Amino acid sequence: MSELASDTAMVMAAGLGKRMRPLTATQPKPMVRVAGKPLIDHTLDRLQEAGVARAVVNVHYLADNLEAHLKDRKAPAVTVSDERDLLLETGGGLIKAQDLLPDPFFCLNADNVWLEGPRDAFADLSAHWDAERMDALLLLVPHTRAHNFRGHGDFHMDGAGRVSRRRERRIAPYIYTGIQLVAKRLLRDAPEGPFSTNLLWSRAIEEGRLYGVPFTGEWFEVGTPEAIKPTEAVLRDG
Repeated sequence: MSELASDTAMVMAAGLGKRMRPLTATQPKPMVRVAGKPLIDHTLDRLQEAGVARAVVNVHYLADNLEAHLKDRKAPAVTVSDERDLLLETGGGLIKAQDLLPDPFFCLNADNVWLEGPRDAFADLSAHWDAERMDALLLLVPHTRAHNFRGHGDFHMDGAGRVSRRRERRIAPYIYTGIQLVAKRLLRDAPEGPFSTNLLWSRAIEEGRLYGVPFTGEWFEVGTPEAIKPTEAVLRDG
């Protein structure tokens, strides 16, 4: 197993899952089942397979449901970051949990589904990590490997791996998978309360410290109920 840049991942699981209604009327989105198991178990199983020992999971919407599911998980060992009082969005969630996180740490969405390429996502990020140059390293997937995705893409990437945002009325070649490796430097001087990680990324882009690495596996956007069946079909075929 390749040496990992971190033994800990932040798993973002607090969102309201509005696009997944009506399946999220009575359960949080990470508990929606795809291919026989909850979305969050797809994420946690990948972390376990990669050798990531700890997961910090934030909770807000129907938090009791999610906590009850997580309480018996042994690998990775789960610590809950409680956002019941206020949903803090992605950036605010990282700030609230930062004392539970080492430097650097993996960060990923709880609803990610993917098939690994020749090397697993976390080993790939670790192999490309350079703490001297990077505030964050994003795992980016080209459109050809992004199942169910219908958007225009998120980022461009130069020859050195530095990323920039999609330009207006243009298509960008890379989509953010929801998986990244983050230096705690990215979290400095953050605003209070709810805010998006995009705010921190924008500063890192201006400073030339936001990088990407292309994902060599297959990635699935599972944002709506309609995406579940085609995802299950591809997973079944391997």
